[in-house]
Amino acid sequence: MTFHHSDEGTDESVWAEAIAAEHMIEADLTIDALFVVAAHPDDEALGVGGLMHRMAARGIPLVLFVITDGEGSHPGSTTITPTDLAERRRDELRAGMSLMAPDADIHFLGIPDGKIDENAAVLTSLLDAALRPFRAEHARPLVVAPWVGDRHRDHRIAGEVAMHVCRAVGIRFLAYPIWLWHWGGPSDIPWQDARFVALTEPDRAAKRAALDRHTSQVRPLSPLPGDETMLHERMRAHFDRPAEILFTAVAQTPAPAPADGSVPVEWFEKFYKRHDDPWGFDSRWYEERKRAVLLASLPDRRYDRALELGCATGLVTQSLATRSSQVLAVDAVDAALAQARERLAGVPNVEFRRALLPGDWPAGRYDLIVLSEIGYYFDAPDLEKVIARILGSLTKDGHLVACHWRHPVSNHPVTGDGVHVALRTQPGLVSSVRHEEDDFLLEVFARPPARSVAEREGLA
Repeated sequence: MTFHHSDEGTDESVWAEAIAAEHMIEADLTIDALFVVAAHPDDEALGVGGLMHRMAARGIPLVLFVITDGEGSHPGSTTITPTDLAERRRDELRAGMSLMAPDADIHFLGIPDGKIDENAAVLTSLLDAALRPFRAEHARPLVVAPWVGDRHRDHRIAGEVAMHVCRAVGIRFLAYPIWLWHWGGPSDIPWQDARFVALTEPDRAAKRAALDRHTSQVRPLSPLPGDETMLHERMRAHFDRPAEILFTAVAQTPAPAPADGSVPVEWFEKFYKRHDDPWGFDSRWYEERKRAVLLASLPDRRYDRALELGCATGLVTQSLATRSSQVLAVDAVDAALAQARERLAGVPNVEFRRALLPGDWPAGRYDLIVLSEIGYYFDAPDLEKVIARILGSLTKDGHLVACHWRHPVSNHPVTGDGVHVALRTQPGLVSSVRHEEDDFLLEVFARPPARSVAEREGLA
C-alpha cells in the first residue's frame, strides 16, 4: 500500500471536475443476477452500494462474498481485539446490507485480513465453486469486484482472482475502485475502460445510511491512540456522487495458481498407517460431541436408505445404522474400511464399499446423504462433480448433511466454509438446518421448498 488512510487525499472537487469533462459510457445493467465480491466489510457499500440498491429495487437476485472480516483495520488498538472487531464488522455489514439489499445472500469467507495473497489458491477454488452454478442458473449474470489497480494488496488479489475465475466460467465482470479516489488523480484513471452507474436519490440515501452503519470505520473506536477513524469525511465524499464508476477489466497478471488437485488417496493411506486412531475419532470428546450434534440435526426420525461419503473407521456409520433401514458407507482407504467392518461386525443393515470419489459413485437413490469432513479434500472441479452427483442421488424429500472443520489446513484445496458456500449456491438445494461454531459448520440441505420439522408436523 503506497498511501495512508489518514492522508488528506485528493479533494472530491478535483474528481467532480474531471468526471464532468469525460464522456463515459453507461454500464450495461441488463442483468438477471448480481454477484458482488468484497475484500473487507464496507467495500461493498463504498464501491457499489448504489448499484446494489438499484438492483434490489428491481428484484434482481444478489449474492455478496465477503473475503475477510476486516479484523486488521485497527492494529494499534488497545480497546478491541481482532476477534471482537471481526464480529463487529460482520454485524455492521449486515446492518448496512439490510438498507441497500435486504434480501441479499451474504457469505463470509473468513480469510485473514491482509492475507488474501497467501490464500489466493483457496479463494480461486471457492469462487470457482460458487460461480459455476451461479452461471448455470442465470442467463445474464454480472460479477463486480475490487479493481486490481487500487494499490491495496487485498483489493488487487481479490480483483485478480475474481477476474480470472469469471473468464474461466464465462461471466461478465466489472471492477470498482475505492482507494484510487484517495491517492490518485485524473491521470491515473483508465477513462477508456470506465463505465458509470447513474444513481437515484433513494440509491444514494441508502448508500449513505449503509456506510454510516460501519461505525468502526467512519467514527473513532475511542479517543485513544490506535482507535482513529479509518474513513474520514474527505474520503467519504468520493462515495456520495450521483454515479458510481466501474472499470471493464484488463488482466495485468497471470491467474493465481489453483489448488493442486484433490488430495490423493495415497496421502490417506499413509496417514492411516501412521495412526491407530486417525483424527482422534475414538478418543476425543470434540469428535464424540460433533457426532451427537450431527445426529440431533437430522430432521427425520428414520430414513430408508442412507449413503455416507468417506466413512473412515465407521463411528458415524454406527450411529446412522440406528436411524436408517439401510446404510451404504464408502471410503477410498482399505485400512479405514477394515476398521469400520470390524466395528460393525454383525450389524445387518450396513454395507461397506471401497469407492474413490467422485469417480466411483454408488448407484441408487438415497433419502439421506452424509458429507462429513471430506468436502475440503476435493479441488473445485471435483467438488463440483461431487455436488452434482449428490443432487442426482438425493430423493425428492431427502436430506444432505454436511459438516466440516473451519480452521485452515495447508493441504485442503478449499476450506470447510468454502464447501458450504458451494452447497448453498446450488439452485437445487436450500439450507434448512444450520449449526455454526468456531470449529465446525454443520448444515442440513433439502430440495426447495424445505419445510421445517414443526411445519411438517402441523405445529407452525
